[in-house]
Amino acid sequence: MTIEETYLKGCFVITPKVFEDERGCFFESFNKKIFEQKIGVDAVFVQDNQSKSSIGVLRGLHFQTGKFAQSKLVSVPKGKVLDVCVDIRKESKTFGQHFSIILDDIKHQQLYIPRGFAHGFLVLENNTIFTYKCDNFYNKESEGGIIYNDKDLNIDWVFGEKEFIISEKDQKLPNLKSAKL
Repeated sequence: MTIEETYLKGCFVITPKVFEDERGCFFESFNKKIFEQKIGVDAVFVQDNQSKSSIGVLRGLHFQTGKFAQSKLVSVPKGKVLDVCVDIRKESKTFGQHFSIILDDIKHQQLYIPRGFAHGFLVLENNTIFTYKCDNFYNKESEGGIIYNDKDLNIDWVFGEKEFIISEKDQKLPNLKSAKL
């Protein structure tokens, strides 16, 4: 397993060593000892979430604030997504910058997103299953979001907007400048 930090401090891409043969494949998807050594975070995940979506579904950009902020370890056991995270830590040198990566069921890469980031993804294949481990419990009163097409973020979502399937709630999110961080 290799773990590489992105240009956003604290955000890491995790690539497992995948063993394949005529029976299929095997890989270690999480190892607490290696995770803590390479990332420097005591990994205590308390909630696992999973969604299944059709091509074109865009979820996000979501975050939680205050004592309910969450770090996430995200992966795609089936299908393919464009995964995006945005640094919303006001004191960070990379505040307002984003990182994106294709996560799929071929490379089996994961993205570790620390607290202080907004997160979203665009589904690129039908029947995609997206999973994420969280280090804090969900709290509705602490949830926030940023509109996916914020001009200041300038995220390339790969598809044209008319192809997106977005919840009414996500369509009404504020831009980064107006978001309650």
